[in-house]
Amino acid sequence: MSRADVCVLACAEAFRGDGEILAAGIGGAITVLGARLARLTFEPELLTHDGTCLLTGDVPPLGEAPEVVEGWLPFRDHLWLVLHGRRHVMLGASQMDRYGNSNISCIGDWARPKAQLLGVRGAPGNTLCNPTSYWIPRHSPRVFVERVDLVSGLGTDRGAADLRRVVTDLAVLDFRTPDGSMRLASVHPGVTVEQVVAATGFELTVPAHVPVTPEPTPAELAVLARLDPAGQRHREVP
Repeated sequence: MSRADVCVLACAEAFRGDGEILAAGIGGAITVLGARLARLTFEPELLTHDGTCLLTGDVPPLGEAPEVVEGWLPFRDHLWLVLHGRRHVMLGASQMDRYGNSNISCIGDWARPKAQLLGVRGAPGNTLCNPTSYWIPRHSPRVFVERVDLVSGLGTDRGAADLRRVVTDLAVLDFRTPDGSMRLASVHPGVTVEQVVAATGFELTVPAHVPVTPEPTPAELAVLARLDPAGQRHREVP
């Protein structure tokens, strides 16, 4: 069992209870594996896709062509799912504040940024209409900031439909507080609460008791080994 395995399971848990909804992992092996692990274990009605236009069945190894095509998902139908709240996406973020407002567009002043990133892309529509979670592979004060330089994805204070959880390489965070601000939900095995607080650039709500993030079962580890035999997840989280 590795830290990467814990992170994949924590991402998978974000999809628990979703039922027949499109699960979309964006931005790396961990999120894709999380959606596929959820489907193959506790959430079999999830829909997964190949990142373009096909609904796919599992389980080929990560990075290989899908073994089973379950349907065609043209872009217009994909957008229908987004607009009607039938997609749960797990996004990345270059910056995020205490309310879950995220930035993937630029660092610095918008008129003269220090760095140009992706642009807001589909983040406004995703966060306004759909369940949204995040995967942050490097938990640091540079990512978790007091104020994002530009709001790409909406936070709980700006009308986000359903911000579920933020999984990082150190912890799981959620927004289950009276004011919708970020809360420390669990720390990964071997990580302390103090480490997470020190790596967060704003005041984080910390409950009196912070549990340890669950570790994968032997059965779940076997599924991961089949999905990711080359160990791409370990390169994402050493």
